[in-house]
Amino acid sequence: QFRANLVMAPQESFLFSTSIGKNIQLGVKTDPSAEKGWQAAKLAVIAEEIGHFPEQLDTIVGERGITLSGGQRQRAALARALAVDPAILLLDDIFSSVDAHTEAKILENLRDVAKGRTIIMVCHRVAALHSADHIYLLDHGEINAQGKHEQLLQTSELYRNLHSNMAKE
Repeated sequence: QFRANLVMAPQESFLFSTSIGKNIQLGVKTDPSAEKGWQAAKLAVIAEEIGHFPEQLDTIVGERGITLSGGQRQRAALARALAVDPAILLLDDIFSSVDAHTEAKILENLRDVAKGRTIIMVCHRVAALHSADHIYLLDHGEINAQGKHEQLLQTSELYRNLHSNMAKE
C-alpha cells in the first residue's frame, strides 16, 4: 500500500528511448492522455520547450534521454512523477541542473500541487526550502538542526552559512 502511494523523481533521471510523452506518462494507471502529459509538463516547467520539439510530445528522446539537457531530463522525470498524482512525492535534488528562475517557477507550481499530499525534498539549495513546513539539516549523515526556515536562520550557524553562501551565487 505504501509503495503505491509514493513516487520519486531522482536527480539522475532515467528516460527510455521512446517519446517524451510516453516517458512522462509512464506509471499513469488511469487516463494516460496527451492532456495529462501536457498538464504534468506545465507543472514541471518543460511544456514550453516540448512545444518547440519537432513532434512535441511524440518526439523521441533517445537512449537515456540523450537528446535532452540535464535540466530537461530532471524536469521530465518530475513531470512523470506529477502525472502519477501520488499521495507522497519524493524529490531527490531535482533542481541541481536547472537555473534559479526555473527552480522558482517549479516551486510555485509545487505549492499548488502540495495541497493534500506530502512532498519530501532532498536539496542542496536552501532557497528551495523557504516555504517548507519542516526542514531537517543534515551534516555528515546526522541531523544538525530542524525547524522552519526563519527559525533555522536564528538558531543554526550552519544553516545561516549555507543560506548566505547561496545568496552570493
